[in-house]
Amino acid sequence: MWWCRESREIPETLRLGLVITSHCVNCSQPAITPTSMIWRTTHQVHHTCNRITITRLSPHSPIRFSRPATISHIMSDFPPAELKAAAEQVAALLRERNETISVAETAAGGLISAALLSTPGASRVYKGGLTLYTLESRIAFAGWTQANVDKYDGPTPDLVAGLASHVRQTLHSTYAVGESGTAGPTASGKSRNRQPGYVAVAVVGDKGELSRDFDTGLGNDRQANMVAFAVGALKVVHEFITSGSADRGDKL
Repeated sequence: MWWCRESREIPETLRLGLVITSHCVNCSQPAITPTSMIWRTTHQVHHTCNRITITRLSPHSPIRFSRPATISHIMSDFPPAELKAAAEQVAALLRERNETISVAETAAGGLISAALLSTPGASRVYKGGLTLYTLESRIAFAGWTQANVDKYDGPTPDLVAGLASHVRQTLHSTYAVGESGTAGPTASGKSRNRQPGYVAVAVVGDKGELSRDFDTGLGNDRQANMVAFAVGALKVVHEFITSGSADRGDKL
């Protein structure tokens, strides 16, 4: 649900990729419209009358506002700079080698796939991906059985290597990267791998495998951890390919 924001917070709304229309349809004050809703429904929210107006559009309708927009910002800062750089490095490397990648992520919430897809020519290198956030989704799409669920004790390098291997075999990609972590803000248990900021990453290829686990150091900041998980995963992909592990058949 989108909420009203005071005018002093407009820079934050711009960072989040909102569109500020010229007038609210309720009281003629500046209104905020989330760009993520413009395909079918737009919610106009503003800071004076505290009301929401919903404008339904048909799936094929152009974007319409009640008045011409005076300020617009369509998420030009996505992906975040560090994530964008990591994705571009991996995508360029894959294009150069004429190779492909698939993704099995959990706590990153789709950011790894989104970052790769934001690079030019992504269709040449990206085979597909899954966001396997729940244990049920892993049974449905990642080859898990109830036995895997019963033994589950949080994210581990072996766990994400298994997810990556399954997705790679299904999508026939050169590589697959698996990620699972604890984004926070609360811990899911007492062990290290259940504390906010912990993430496990693995990259698998035809001849080798590389796994890493680390703590982001970002504490219980859920959104920052999710971005850091995605950045870390892409950096491990880059390390795996450039170190020669993919060609030598190493398991690290």
